[in-house]
Amino acid sequence: MIFRQHISLYTTLLTGLFMFIVSPELKAQGDALLTQYWALPTYYNPGAVGDTDYLRIRGGARLQWVGIDNAPQSFIAAADMPFKLGNKRLGTGLVIQQESYGLFSNFTLDAQIGYKLKILKGELTVALQLGLFNEKFKGSEVYIPDDNDYHDPADDAIPQRDVAGNAFDLGIGAFYVHKKFWAGISLQHANNPTVSFTSDTESGSRAGDDGTTGELSKKYEFTASRTAYLMAGSNIPVKNTLFEVIPSVIVRSDFTDTDFELTGRVRYNKLFTAGLGYRYNDALSVMLGAEIKGFFIGYSYDYHLSDISKASSGSHELVAGYNLKLDFSEKNRHKHKSIRIM
Repeated sequence: MIFRQHISLYTTLLTGLFMFIVSPELKAQGDALLTQYWALPTYYNPGAVGDTDYLRIRGGARLQWVGIDNAPQSFIAAADMPFKLGNKRLGTGLVIQQESYGLFSNFTLDAQIGYKLKILKGELTVALQLGLFNEKFKGSEVYIPDDNDYHDPADDAIPQRDVAGNAFDLGIGAFYVHKKFWAGISLQHANNPTVSFTSDTESGSRAGDDGTTGELSKKYEFTASRTAYLMAGSNIPVKNTLFEVIPSVIVRSDFTDTDFELTGRVRYNKLFTAGLGYRYNDALSVMLGAEIKGFFIGYSYDYHLSDISKASSGSHELVAGYNLKLDFSEKNRHKHKSIRIM
């Protein structure tokens, strides 16, 4: 009964805080919403750094809408670990992401640091994320037919050459871990990083002071939308068996649109996992995973519910990683031992 009351309290607090942060204005965001989001929590919430006693290394690849040319492809690598500074417990992490979609591609590199507090028999981590956001556009590959009645091939609103730019990126997050559940809230791209492009157009010219003509310079901008995430999950042992039921949810909002994904997994003997997922108005998912001697591998397949399924065979995702047990005691100062993921 006490456990249920705690869950209700934390859910109410987190949901209230989430709705307070998510105001009703903004733009679309560009982060990948992984089907196996629970396997790469620091990608969505820097507060998840060091939430285990391991050096956790994970990598993932998502191929979306297979069968459609230039469909989104995402590649993510993350590493995090706890550490102590004096008598303070901290967490640190690094996340690298590369994503391509059509003629656009972006790259992010983020460093994370979190401060940990013991609260109500659990641990709360408040974290900051500082990073680089790089955006590219392949303007040289833009093709508009000359006989197109709706678009001008010489439209200077579209870069005619490849352009790229960088911006500083900021994220914040809070993540709470209890022995029976976890929950977190975060704000990614908190500073709305804006990448500015400058491209010389080939379609116009201007007169210089000496009467000569030169190419016009056109400025373009891309803004990564501020995005809020709410994540939560639990491990529920099935009495007198080696099975666990692992429900989880992720909610994402860019302050204009909100979507969510519900996941239910069953794990046997902390080794093998199978589950189903539902992403709102998008897809049904099936997933399989295995955890053996510190190694983890997971696969998921999405069947899309929209008309895009007529052109695509679905989306595939693969996540793999390794957990290394850390022991910072004086006795084992130079000795690390790998054990099975718990």
